[in-house]
Amino acid sequence: MAIILGIESSCDETSAAICIDGKIHSNIIADQAIHAKYGGVVPELASRAHQQHIIPTVEEAIQQAKIHKNSIDAVAFTRGPGLLGSLLVGTSFAKAFALGRGIPLVAVNHMQAHILAHFIDEPKPAFPFLCLTVSGGHTQIVLVRDYFDMEIVGQTLDDAAGEAFDKTAKILGLPYPGGPLIDRHAREGDATRFAFPEPQISGFDFSFSGLKTSIMYFVQRETKANPDFVTNNLADICASVQERIVTILLNKLQKAASTFGIDQIAIAGGVSANSGLRDSLRAMGQQAGWSVFVPRFEYCTDNAAMIAIAGYHKFLAGQFESQDVAPLARWAP
Repeated sequence: MAIILGIESSCDETSAAICIDGKIHSNIIADQAIHAKYGGVVPELASRAHQQHIIPTVEEAIQQAKIHKNSIDAVAFTRGPGLLGSLLVGTSFAKAFALGRGIPLVAVNHMQAHILAHFIDEPKPAFPFLCLTVSGGHTQIVLVRDYFDMEIVGQTLDDAAGEAFDKTAKILGLPYPGGPLIDRHAREGDATRFAFPEPQISGFDFSFSGLKTSIMYFVQRETKANPDFVTNNLADICASVQERIVTILLNKLQKAASTFGIDQIAIAGGVSANSGLRDSLRAMGQQAGWSVFVPRFEYCTDNAAMIAIAGYHKFLAGQFESQDVAPLARWAP
């Protein structure tokens, strides 16, 4: 039996999870509401909140899994990428816990963990598969040949898709975090009402900076003519923006699937919780004959269950770290 404690602290969620022989028995997440009034994550406040939350979060995860801390065989933690101060809190706790118990340390890449979240529940994709990994900081198409044999075949050249959602929400006057609110309003809107441009980027790479600028100028122009424009057309604007972001993502994914001849297709990361993306991917998959894999909502956003399952497979492979390991703000898979 292998019992893994997973620790996630890459941004503004403090999370702990227990994995027993590849099964998740607890997944506790402490959110940080303090960032809402600033319209985005404040790194210093995030790291301080992690310090407050990490011990009670780990204790709750252990209690919910109905195990004793002395039965834990290894500690898996997010080494990066992420906010350095936030990562330092999780790394320091993991190192201290492992040292005190005399058990191995397992360093996990945050983006790889998002992909490996697909191995928490059934059905699970077969290797090789393509994974569209989309979050507030990353947008990637990853060719996954094995648990830790991954190749980024396409990525954003500037801004991430999640940032495009959040910045659009800010332009529209929606509170932080704005991405989920865009999704909520979009369900009531007409996605064909307003047209936004699709960047002409070669290969499998993405660009969202131009789209954000286009949306900003559109709102400024229309609001100048009608101060109530956003209020009166909020649902249609959200639906139109969401439709454009989703089509940008899926057009590239479809191109990659055709090029590599792969019909096992997955999505991961915080933006994979977006209902428009999930529904459109399923529809495209049905038309293309793909096997589509969409994780449960709780495993889309940052969480320790994905760190624990990634740590479990690294534990089986004997991929351990020394106590000298340090967090990496930037760490490509």
